[in-house]
Amino acid sequence: MSNPIFTSTLIILRGNSASGKTTIAKQLQEHFGQGTLLVSQDIVRRDMLKVHDTMGNLSHDLLFEITKYGKGKCEFVILEGILNSHRYGEMLKELIRYFDENAFAYYFDLSLEETIRRHNTRDKRHEFGEDSLQKWY
Repeated sequence: MSNPIFTSTLIILRGNSASGKTTIAKQLQEHFGQGTLLVSQDIVRRDMLKVHDTMGNLSHDLLFEITKYGKGKCEFVILEGILNSHRYGEMLKELIRYFDENAFAYYFDLSLEETIRRHNTRDKRHEFGEDSLQKWY
């Protein structure tokens, strides 16, 4: 096991689907460089675990543990996703405390119309439509 070598900064990017969270998170990871941990809610929930975003789903604990892993090992840890405050709010507060308040949280607040416009330009636009976006909004 490696010894902690960094004071780690947690960056949380939240917002609706198609708001640009993943794009910005990847750009930040590229900017900060090697060893920057990027934890994506979609990757953990949809790709790794194949679960729906319901209260208490398996991804909740795994997102928490992966994000915690970066403290002391990575200078920057980026957590991004919709991260609905009803389901993930307490977890996010606990992570901020775990990172000794060395955290920045951003919410991407786009209108429903802009969210739909952006969604319609994405490769995964066929996975779900405007009706789903409206329910989630």
